[in-house]
Amino acid sequence: MSDLDPDGLRQECAALSLPWQVQVVEEIPSTSDALRAAALRGEPADLVLFAESQTAGRGRRDNRWVTPRGQDLMFSLLLRPEAPISLWPRLTTLAALAICRAIEEELPLRPQIKWPNDIYINGLKVSGLLAEAVTAPAGMSLVLGIGLNVNTRAFPPALAGTATSLFQSLPAHLQIRELDRQPIAIRLLLELANQFSRISTDYAEAVAEVRDRSWLLGKQIRATVEGQEIYGRALDLNQEGHLILALADGSLRTFASAEGVRQVISV
Repeated sequence: MSDLDPDGLRQECAALSLPWQVQVVEEIPSTSDALRAAALRGEPADLVLFAESQTAGRGRRDNRWVTPRGQDLMFSLLLRPEAPISLWPRLTTLAALAICRAIEEELPLRPQIKWPNDIYINGLKVSGLLAEAVTAPAGMSLVLGIGLNVNTRAFPPALAGTATSLFQSLPAHLQIRELDRQPIAIRLLLELANQFSRISTDYAEAVAEVRDRSWLLGKQIRATVEGQEIYGRALDLNQEGHLILALADGSLRTFASAEGVRQVISV
């Protein structure tokens, strides 16, 4: 197990002309909480904070993200896009695509996107992301938190059968030694910058790539939207990357987001 090299990450970002200002800490309650505080202080955007361990990392609905020290990649980005604020929700879709592309570039794996904000491999969750808006005297910011299971090999009982890591997803003959997180982190930072640049000019093609990687489309699902439980078949994504659901009564509804999205298994 080797720690991330912050100097190496910064040097690679500079060599690739990436905007990111990278920091790495040993342990922190939450990288997203730290960057939220940074946004409130008016610190510049494009700050990226990695943590070797988080003690209070979280996902949607305040779910905890299990983060054994030095095994995975847990980080957050402080963003202040130049695009109109009305387009900022697109960043979640673009980030999901960036994570998939980074994995595909580094490893012989085929990740899929489980709308709205999870990445799956072989039907198991390997990554999740959470975007949170921050209103500060200096203006609006967005904090994007990302967790990617890289080398974790054992999960708590509550996650058994639902979570995986990049290492676990590899074919058995490639599970020789733990994966080097450094090149994966660099690839993630590169892909995030590349995909975020599409927010205004190339977003339709990005959504098409997301659609091709969808884990959800065609499945019968249930989800909670504004406290109401919805059942239907995931039909398509619209031009904004929102989910189009075919309901049992034959009507179609479109959702920008939802909680607790689950596949319904017919028996």
